[in-house]
Amino acid sequence: MRQLGRTNAAFNLVEEGDRILVGLSGGKDSLTLVHAMKEQQRRAPFNFELVAVTVAYGMGEDFSALIEHCKEHGIEHHIHDTNIYDTAKEKIRKNSSYCSFFSRMRRGSLYSAAEKFGCNKVALGHHLDDAAESFFMNLIYNGHLRSLAPKYRADNGLVVIRPLIQMRERQLAAAAHDNGWPTIGDEACPSMRFDVKMPYARAEMKTMLSEMEGKYPDLFTSINAAFGHISDDSFFDPERFLL
Repeated sequence: MRQLGRTNAAFNLVEEGDRILVGLSGGKDSLTLVHAMKEQQRRAPFNFELVAVTVAYGMGEDFSALIEHCKEHGIEHHIHDTNIYDTAKEKIRKNSSYCSFFSRMRRGSLYSAAEKFGCNKVALGHHLDDAAESFFMNLIYNGHLRSLAPKYRADNGLVVIRPLIQMRERQLAAAAHDNGWPTIGDEACPSMRFDVKMPYARAEMKTMLSEMEGKYPDLFTSINAAFGHISDDSFFDPERFLL
């Protein structure tokens, strides 16, 4: 909660009068996010509202345990039904990568749900490991210096926030485990029903960063600091050197 508070203060993620949709897949990250924000709501010296939304892909998912969990903890929760699974059958080619497709479709569904429930912000459960992996994937595969922003405005005007962006994945896993939360794993991922490639690039980045952290224990502390200390005038962009 201390780290959540520091991140919120640094980037003004949650503000007075916000009505925030929390994307709740039921995994360790999103469950930690919704519980942390529920506690933040109790502690904060200002008022804001939370609505947890789970995107159903339309493949007969069983969210009964997640629904009961939210009810038990006083979390407003809705299932947002979609036909993403059927759409994927038509759109995804055999042996193709699926992550970006489902990510785009899920994000669009969350945006639609946010409008439906009158929310001005959408909170996602990305953490520092996600940000570091995304940075190196963009660097190595796309030749682009880019990561995951703590806060940005989507094209439709909604503000997207990532309250856990300065936390480690292992912290979130520990929170879910220690509290005995009913996490949903890969069984809810629609890609498991398709003949598609696994996300090897992200897995490679995760392995690479793990090996680097073994050699440099403060690696993620430095990465987190580096994301806030960018000397953009030192890169090879001719437009920056016009005098």
